[in-house]
Amino acid sequence: MDSLSLANTRFGFDLFKELSQMKERNVFFSPAGITAAIGMFLLGARGATAAQLQKVLFLEKDTESSRIKAEGKEIEKTEAIHHQFQRFLNEISKPTNDYGLKIANRLFGEKTYLFLQKYLDYVEKYYHASLEPVDFVNAADESRKKINSWVESQTNEKIKDLFPDGSLSSSTKLVVLNVVYFKGQWDREFKKENTKEEEFWLNKSTSRSVLMMTQRQLFSFTVLEDLQAKILGIPYKNNDLSMFVLLPNDIDGLEKIIDEITPEKLIEWTSPGHMEERNVDLHLPRFEVEDSYDLEAVLAAMGVVDAFSEQEASYSEMFTLSGLRAQKFLHRSFAEVTEEGTEATAATGASFAVTFVPGYENFHCNHPFLFFIKHNESNSILFFGRFSSP
Repeated sequence: MDSLSLANTRFGFDLFKELSQMKERNVFFSPAGITAAIGMFLLGARGATAAQLQKVLFLEKDTESSRIKAEGKEIEKTEAIHHQFQRFLNEISKPTNDYGLKIANRLFGEKTYLFLQKYLDYVEKYYHASLEPVDFVNAADESRKKINSWVESQTNEKIKDLFPDGSLSSSTKLVVLNVVYFKGQWDREFKKENTKEEEFWLNKSTSRSVLMMTQRQLFSFTVLEDLQAKILGIPYKNNDLSMFVLLPNDIDGLEKIIDEITPEKLIEWTSPGHMEERNVDLHLPRFEVEDSYDLEAVLAAMGVVDAFSEQEASYSEMFTLSGLRAQKFLHRSFAEVTEEGTEATAATGASFAVTFVPGYENFHCNHPFLFFIKHNESNSILFFGRFSSP
């Protein structure tokens, strides 16, 4: 695992814990997308601002290390992180008909601010992001509509009006956007005729009706005896990506074990050598999640305070004059989980039934669980979530 994917996993789990405190129920976000956005901040930051960004991304150890080779030349390890983002975004941007995956970054800056060309070149090279000049000073609402239109175009019209009326003003200088859209096709589809209405238990006394998909198949599986939980891996078509589900044995078991989970353990538990192929009777809710966060307060709680401070922010590699600070840092994510898959012949349809067949592991997701979607080639967690309320 390279330093980017490890940092991405560590940061994602820390961020999940922060977001879990803010939201009592479902949580859904993209660690990879947000770290890419922070990387764009880091590319233009210096001093304490850069140090805080490095720390929240778990890169401070890299800054103390020796120089390494990349693209045939020696570079600092902090620069290597940007190279790794470049490779990562190139990899996931490859066209495919198997699934829809998009991580889009964009900067919208006040047109009277003269951003350094070196920074604009680097942010385009490493992060596939361009800076679009807008007139916040004289036309804040028109700029807001333009930004909303871009977000809508990047999400197949799934996300509309990200910025509500009055959310941007003439004092806005820079808006950093990271939009994540995902729609996957299972390697082996769930048969729609086997989807039945079942109860999903929010806790031991409260339940809601959900449409529960079912499938009996070989899946990557492991039991976490110490945590009283188990993990299942569900591959998407061509095995480029997989969804992993961590399900506690008890209905109210999730909150009890979150503090015992570490990023390193997640990596270990879901590694190919740790999981084994088992026959599993899987029940998974059909669900759609969409979430948005203004990450300024969240990142401040994690130690990034200068980046958004009018007095302390230092972006000397981005802009020649002082006073530039990030005013909006929004993250929006969307995922749809259904029975659909494009390879119907890969499904095992003959033995599907309601009753449980002995010899199969039972993986019944009828109470709160964690799930994350991993890009297997880069070993990066693209999405991380908690599903606890239909």
